[in-house]
Amino acid sequence: MPTKGMGRLQSRPLRIVVIGGGTGLSVLLRGLKHEPVHITAIVTVADDGGSSGRLREEMDMLPPGDIRNVLTALADTEPLMEKVMQYRFSSGTGLAGHNLGNLLLAAMNEITGDFVTAVKTLSGVLAVRGDVLPASTQSIRLKAEMTDGSIVIGESQIPLTGKEIRRVFLDPADAVPLSEALLAIAEADAILIGPGSLYTSILPNLLVRGLFAAIKRSTAPKIYICNVMTQPGETDGFTASKHVQVMYDHVKESFLDTIIVNSAELPNHVLEKYAEKGAAPVPCDLKKLRQLGLHIVAKPLVTFEDGYLRHDAHAVSKQVVSLVKRRRRVLKIEKE
Repeated sequence: MPTKGMGRLQSRPLRIVVIGGGTGLSVLLRGLKHEPVHITAIVTVADDGGSSGRLREEMDMLPPGDIRNVLTALADTEPLMEKVMQYRFSSGTGLAGHNLGNLLLAAMNEITGDFVTAVKTLSGVLAVRGDVLPASTQSIRLKAEMTDGSIVIGESQIPLTGKEIRRVFLDPADAVPLSEALLAIAEADAILIGPGSLYTSILPNLLVRGLFAAIKRSTAPKIYICNVMTQPGETDGFTASKHVQVMYDHVKESFLDTIIVNSAELPNHVLEKYAEKGAAPVPCDLKKLRQLGLHIVAKPLVTFEDGYLRHDAHAVSKQVVSLVKRRRRVLKIEKE
């Protein structure tokens, strides 16, 4: 007979923690919010470019850009509100280049006196489906050591150097994770990593030591959603297994269970468009992925929208939910 604990497990919605930042994470969340799951997005706070960087310096606050994108992706609002959140001023002294959603978060931060409270307050206004949490409330700088020994400071500067990255690291190195993020990880039925920029969106979260310790401690499946294309200045020439190995090298141990990779052939006109920018498809090197002990889900999982390749958010989300439900059924059988 199932235990009472398993009965509660079966009755509550799946709790999925998604960790990352940037455009890739937002695309995934737009699909995942339509699944019968509770989402907690843990978002990097290492951004220092553009509007986010200016607000970070001028108002001594956490960078709001990645948080804003995630809030907008998870919002249950009219399309006009999304346009408002993403509107970027093109003129105006002091306003040009700023994003209205960033300014709203800055205002909420000033009103509430606390960035986490500001995010929660704006989440309520936008009817956000799930929880959005910064990885840490400390001001974090991302730094990179290049293969020539030089050090580059700032998330926005790292991909621009034209040099190969040896490693990235945080300043301060002992940044403290948000306690609510640790609790969400402890209660998760699955932990998703990515998609997103490997060095500047994913690793800044994993390098928050207490956060990674919680991920490692969790018994939930840990699923990496691999990027479809390489990123110039970050992952030039990388295969899928290279992405995984770089994460393992940074945290000094393996921790993933599953990788989701795209297997669709990409049209020549798309490849040519990306090649002009120095990007290429990420090869799915199955042999090396198996050597890393990963369960591999390789399926056509991309769409082409507005001139850009994107993960098919709904297809990826359904794959994730299917994997987690299968895991839950196995746990149920084992406990009966």
